[in-house]
Amino acid sequence: MPRAALRPFRFERFIPPARARRSPRSGLAAAALLLVGALGACTGAPEADKPAAAAGSGHPTPVSVSRCGVTTTVTAPPARLVTLNQGATEVALALDLQTRMAGTAYLDDAVPARWKAAYDTVPVLSEKYPSKEKLLSARPDFLYASYSSAFTDKVAGTRDELGSQGIATYLSPLGCADTKQAAASFQAVWDELGDVAAVFGVAPRAAAIRDTQQRQLAEVTAKSAGKGLNVLWYDSGTKTPYVGTGHGGPQLVLDAVGARNVFDSLPGGWKNASWEQVIAADPDAIVLADAGWDTAQSKIDYLEHDPVLNKLKAVQRRAYVVVPFSESTPGVQLADGAVRVSAGLGNLTPRP
Repeated sequence: MPRAALRPFRFERFIPPARARRSPRSGLAAAALLLVGALGACTGAPEADKPAAAAGSGHPTPVSVSRCGVTTTVTAPPARLVTLNQGATEVALALDLQTRMAGTAYLDDAVPARWKAAYDTVPVLSEKYPSKEKLLSARPDFLYASYSSAFTDKVAGTRDELGSQGIATYLSPLGCADTKQAAASFQAVWDELGDVAAVFGVAPRAAAIRDTQQRQLAEVTAKSAGKGLNVLWYDSGTKTPYVGTGHGGPQLVLDAVGARNVFDSLPGGWKNASWEQVIAADPDAIVLADAGWDTAQSKIDYLEHDPVLNKLKAVQRRAYVVVPFSESTPGVQLADGAVRVSAGLGNLTPRP
């Protein structure tokens, strides 16, 4: 099945059975919320470029954040946050917001150990996207997603529709439906952290994460472990390879480590390529996304048992770097992905 039919910001995909569900917390006061739609076609600087309104540890009233052509304003910190993708969930957990979460959904792989205990206190609404009925039963006052597919009629509903129900929304700046508004940089990740922290009145937490990640990336860039290497980012798929392309998480990671993405000329974050293109590129190394619905080992097995693909340089040398899928997508783990790929490429023996 083509991988394009599985990516969350395009369509639904399979997720392994979720961990035990817990009942939503009760007794949390709903925050007063106001959602203001801003047309992406407005003249002037894009709304997606505006910084969050809060910088201190308190919560100025109101707080507005503008991304993907929509401005969201809250008059008090939300009390019933629901996250609809793993990237959003991990940002919330990194900011220590689990006590304000009324639900979560759609994991791609295991939650890192550092957030596991906090995650286990949050009600799991669905293995994939929840139905509208299930979502509304959690009584959310703030919905947060990594991918635009969450805010469609088939899932949570449009952002305008949700706003009319008093439910504020936030979409990662890396996941804007309009690719002209979508940002693709580590700064966009930190902007997202800052926005969410501002909405919830915990700005210093975002600043601390940003400072740590900036130090990590400076070290990765200085090492330049991927210098001179042509790398294939193999996400999923066998009939048609679904690959990391020139405008998204995989490209950011490969840029950080100094490697060249063999599909950097293709638009978007991920695209269907062809095996003929992969063979022509003959990469020096292959980064393999590891997810519950498509493991790295299954991809290695496919490459090594195909009579043509097993002639690729990277396959012959077993020049593989395995990365959890969540470290390749918008969110707080993207810097971890850069650190992991840097270490993996640096350890390749023999060096291509």
